[in-house]
Amino acid sequence: MTVAEPYRAQLANLINRIFTRDADGPEISCRHFFSGAAAYADDDIFMSLSPVGLTLKLPEKDCAELIRAGAAPLRYFPKAPVKKGYVVLPPDLADDDDALKDWIMKSLFHVRS
Repeated sequence: MTVAEPYRAQLANLINRIFTRDADGPEISCRHFFSGAAAYADDDIFMSLSPVGLTLKLPEKDCAELIRAGAAPLRYFPKAPVKKGYVVLPPDLADDDDALKDWIMKSLFHVRS
């Protein structure tokens, strides 16, 4: 088992728990991504889970809204530059499936548009 496998399994479990795919929806897959895992809609990353936390790819205005609510800009390492368009969700949001589903859907729409 790789170091990233627990993240891949947790992310796949999260997706299966809150996301039901319909015939017209994108194909969702979870793959190893550096030291964690990323969720892809077809071939576009929209979410990741790694040692830094649960991250979504969103438009800048949504990132700013979440940062005001306690999220953090994504940095893979303490002195690394901020990864624009990504935000690390605060634990209370990451643990709230109902609220999280809305944000995941926004992320999916963003990467698919």
